[in-house]
This record gives sequence, structure tokens and C-alpha cells, in this order.
Amino acid sequence: MMSSPMEVAVQEVSADSETTDPERAIAFASNPISPEDKVLVSVEVCMKSHSTARAEDVRMAIESMLEKRSLSYADGPVPVPTDDSFLADNVGSISICDTDEWVENHKILLFWQVKPVVHVFQLSEEGPGEDPSGEDMLSCFCEWVLPAKEFDRLWESLIYETGLKQRLLRYASSALLFTEKGVDPCLVSWNRIILLHGPPGTGKTSLCKALAQKLSIRFKSRYSLCQLVEVNAHSLFSKWFSESGKLVAKLFQKIQDMVEDESNLVFVLMDEVESLAAARHAALSGSEPSDSIRVVNALLTQMDRLKSWPNVIIMTTSNITDAIDVAFVDRADIRAYVGPPALQARYEILRSCLQELLRTGILKFPQDHEDHDLLNYSTLKEKLNTSELENPQESLLLCWKLLEAAEACQGLSGRTLRKLPFLTHAALPSPSCCETSKFVHTLIEIAKREVSELHA
Repeated sequence: MMSSPMEVAVQEVSADSETTDPERAIAFASNPISPEDKVLVSVEVCMKSHSTARAEDVRMAIESMLEKRSLSYADGPVPVPTDDSFLADNVGSISICDTDEWVENHKILLFWQVKPVVHVFQLSEEGPGEDPSGEDMLSCFCEWVLPAKEFDRLWESLIYETGLKQRLLRYASSALLFTEKGVDPCLVSWNRIILLHGPPGTGKTSLCKALAQKLSIRFKSRYSLCQLVEVNAHSLFSKWFSESGKLVAKLFQKIQDMVEDESNLVFVLMDEVESLAAARHAALSGSEPSDSIRVVNALLTQMDRLKSWPNVIIMTTSNITDAIDVAFVDRADIRAYVGPPALQARYEILRSCLQELLRTGILKFPQDHEDHDLLNYSTLKEKLNTSELENPQESLLLCWKLLEAAEACQGLSGRTLRKLPFLTHAALPSPSCCETSKFVHTLIEIAKREVSELHA
């Protein structure tokens, strides 16, 4: 169990502090933190596609590496050690996760305050699978083996208000734990159903896929196979009378075949569940045949039956909040609204986009920028409130202008924000020569144009 902030002696130190300071090491030796008070931090280790090493051997090597190094822990990549031939040959990337709450409070987790939990995995490159048993099902669902290469780094690329992603991750982890421990559902009720709702373009479907990917990594040692089945609820309604019921039955028979193996963890993603409400209302009003309402009821019944299987999680999304079927609302354990990004999220999205363009050489770093890393929102706000503005460096001015761009993007979805840098580059008179400050200036103009077209 993760310790609460009050139980952990987290020291407020500057980011450039040396964790190998002898005095700090002596202090740690004389007053060590007990194992119960240490913060659990996930370390995700992605093995190379050609690696044939055992995951357990890689895990032990990573744990040994972490024990030997004096590190401060913060979310992000850790370089694969080149002096360890085993890790260099078999490990593609190492990432630290779950420290964002401490970073938000400007606190750094030092190595003696942390208990790393290492998760070793290998990405599947099979791609989406299709049911070969009939053409009717091809448009109804896609199937992935997780963790999938298509969803790699998707979790990190999604930026929301603080706490949303961790809330979903902890809910799903608790739901699987309650089931695994045999908690009586008659005494403590949970359905393992998630409902994300909000306007289009806010990343609800991507968040569901990223959550499934993340859980498949975290529970890799418990389940030998993890699968994601993506269903478009609208496609379950056939134009042929009584065919829709057959589609639903065939779909859930496929899912049941998967979950019958207790070593499989199955995620079912249902998009556009508001179409179920529309079909039910249309059938009740007489504008649609009764076949539609039978399909909706059959779908809800099949979902209820899946509750008896401990190794399945259902994730649903809706673009129209007011049109969500009350039957779905009642069944969902957690209902989260995913709206347009606020200022901090907009800035971080644009910052990540510019960081990628700088990394690839499409844009060039300012000459006075030594660490080649744009300031995050919290650090930028601190600097804007200090005397550094009297004689700011070019890199600080760049981030300041980027904040202005984020302010100009109010009302735009995350999907649109991710497109803005491309649209900006396409609008430049000389795209082969991209000066960063001019690029950000053009970005502001493009953002204002997109906002005006949105409200036109």
C-alpha cells in the first residue's frame, strides 16, 4: 500500500542537488526510513523486440542497477546503462512513473525514500486483429494483444487535469484486486465498468486504450495474456431486422471465450454508447422497430453477465453527456467528465509538441538554451513571478510566448491542439528554415484563427 504524504519524510530540495552528498548519506545511515514508509514508484522496463532474455532476469538486473545508483526519482526516462552489456543488449527503455503528485508539490523523491516496483514487458507488434469467422463482425470490433506497439507512450502523451489518469489507474487496480481477493460482491458492489464522457476530441478513446496498455504492463506478472477488444456501439445495429441481436451474441461469445481462461486479462472498449440511448428512445417513440430496443437490452444483459468473470474490465465513452443511457450510468463504477484542456494542460500539450519538433531538428533551440528542455508550466510561472523578467534569456521569452499561445487556444480540444504545430509549419513562407520564435508567433495566429472558426 502506498504511504500517505504525511508518512513520508520527503525533503524539499532543489532539482540540481547532489544525491550523493556525504552528509546526506551519513544522515540516511543514522536515521533510515522503514520499508513500510517508503513510497512505491513504478519503473517500467521495455525489452527490445529481438530480446529472448527472461523477464525475471531483466527485472533482477534493473533492481540491482537501481540499488547501486544514487538517483532522485521523477517521472521520465532513465538512460539504459551502457556499461552493463546484458541490459544494453536486451532493454530498449526504462521509465519512472507515478511521481507526479510529489512533483506537483515541488518535492523530490530521493533514492532512500523510494521502493521501486519494476515491471518488465515486451511490446506486441501483431497489430489489430479481426475475426475471420464472418465479414459482419469486421466493422464491429478490433482486437489487440497488449501491451501493443501502437499504444506505446500513449499514456504519457495524454495531458489532463491533475489526478484524472491516476484516479482511473487506481480504480482499475482496486477493481482487479477486489476480484482477485474474492471480496463478496453482494456485500461490496463493483461492476468493473468505466464511463468517460465529454465533447469530441478530448481523448476519451485514447485514454481508455492507454489505460488498458498501462494495466497490461502493471499486471503482466499476474496475467500471461492481455487483450483489448474495441467495439463501436453504433455498428451493432444492423439494417437487417433481427440481425443486430446476432451481432451482439456473436461479439459477446467471442469475449466470453477470451475470459474463460483465467490467465487472460480482457479489456472491452465500447465507443459512442450514446447511440444506445438514441436507439432506445427511438424505439419507444415508435420511429424505430422494436428490434432496436431488444438489442440494447441484450447488450446490457450480456454486460451484466461479464461481471461474473474476474478478469474483464469494460470501458465506455460518450460524446454527448446528456444522452447517456441511464442504464449505463447506473452500471458504471466511475464516471469521469473529460472536457477541453485548461490553461496548464494546453501549455503542456503545446510544449510537448515543440519539444518533439526541436528534438527532430525541424526547429532549432535558442542559443542560450543549454539543457535543450523547455520549461514546464509550474517552473515557468515561478520564473515569471521573479526578477528574472528584468533581463530574460531567449529561452524564457520563448516559453513566455508559448504560454501566450496556450492562452489563445482556449476552447480548443486536445486533438486540435496536437494539430496546431503541423498547421503552423504548413503556413510558414519558408518551412525549411524554422526560427523558433517566429514559429511560436505564427502558432499564436493559427490558434486565434482556429478559435474564431470554432465559434463562427
